Amino acid sequence: MIKCIDIADVKIGMYVHDLNCDWTSHPFFRKRFQIKSDDEIAKIIEAGIHEIYIDTEKGLDVSHARSVDEVNASLQQQMIEAVTSKPAPVITLSFAEELGRANRIKNQAHALVKTVMQDVRLGRVVELEQVEPMIESITESVLSNSGALLTLLRIKNKDDYTFLHSVSVGTLMIAFCRSVGLDRETIHLAGLGGILHDTGKALVPDEILNKPGRLTEEEFDIIRRHPRDGFDILSRTEGISEIPLDITLHHHERIDGSGYPHNLKGDTISTLAKMAAIVDVYDAITADRCYHKGMAPTDALRKIFEWSKYHFDPKLVQAFMRCVGIYPVGTLVLLESGKLGVVIEQHDSNLLTPKIKVMFSSRSNTYLQPEIIDLSRPLGFGGGDRIVRHEAPEKWGINPLRFM
Repeated sequence: MIKCIDIADVKIGMYVHDLNCDWTSHPFFRKRFQIKSDDEIAKIIEAGIHEIYIDTEKGLDVSHARSVDEVNASLQQQMIEAVTSKPAPVITLSFAEELGRANRIKNQAHALVKTVMQDVRLGRVVELEQVEPMIESITESVLSNSGALLTLLRIKNKDDYTFLHSVSVGTLMIAFCRSVGLDRETIHLAGLGGILHDTGKALVPDEILNKPGRLTEEEFDIIRRHPRDGFDILSRTEGISEIPLDITLHHHERIDGSGYPHNLKGDTISTLAKMAAIVDVYDAITADRCYHKGMAPTDALRKIFEWSKYHFDPKLVQAFMRCVGIYPVGTLVLLESGKLGVVIEQHDSNLLTPKIKVMFSSRSNTYLQPEIIDLSRPLGFGGGDRIVRHEAPEKWGINPLRFM
């Protein structure tokens, strides 16, 4: 059985099933292993990990610990209670209407970040006049329908991950800031910070940045230098403001003091840096890498909600979930009727009742005539169904974008 235990209960002889943190936050070669020494326990604690999941069939048990199913059920209920009472962001264009522009922006922003990183490697300064127009384009797309660009950005080529991750973080920061009501200038600067937050990775050797496996401790130390390197690089940029510098330097800080580079705690971390930390981890753990299978967005939100006990600001995590939705646009979901559909739009006041385009029957294993269901409406009025869970598109051979 898989159980969640407090770090105080960890003992030699236990089998770690999941270190319960984002993969960028721990220095272990493997996610799953038998604990064989006190040094390994100390390393887990030093990584800022407060709870882990153990496999009791492969190692020692803790009788009073909760099972993973009990933990997930509790988290799901807490998430629902935390986010369903607040409105979702307003959209002005449908997903289909915004999709063409969003696709162009994705490609242009990807090329821009790649150029910026290449320039930095050559010792050139970052030129804001190249980047700022792209921030405005992303903002206009997000204001029209944030789901279009965010859905496209979840699709990343493993070789171009670093560049598209930066575009994703910039876009998510813009959407997040907009959803909590920040002013347009702050939104712009936060988006700029997001798209430039990993500038310091331009100085990380490719063989470390794209290594197809866990990093050694020495390599991990090199990676951990990128916030400071990025800050130093951007500090030489004419006209750069405090907000993008702060996001670049502090997006790996954690509210319990376990982050880097300064081990800041609580309110010594700015609100925008706390927001960037959430956004950065969300995009990282939902992306496929050569050594890491990305989580479904709904699962990633649940993990971030779980980690908010220690690593993230709980109120900001709840605000982020309201921003993207418990079932983000583009998510494939199974309905109580047995139909499969893709989320195309959030409801303005209840994130559990989005609009779904159904197109497949899980019971007959056949495609259906596509139909839009508004889960906020009763049976006979375009609704009358309920989400059971999200589904992996590859399990059914369905490309959600085809139906959006």
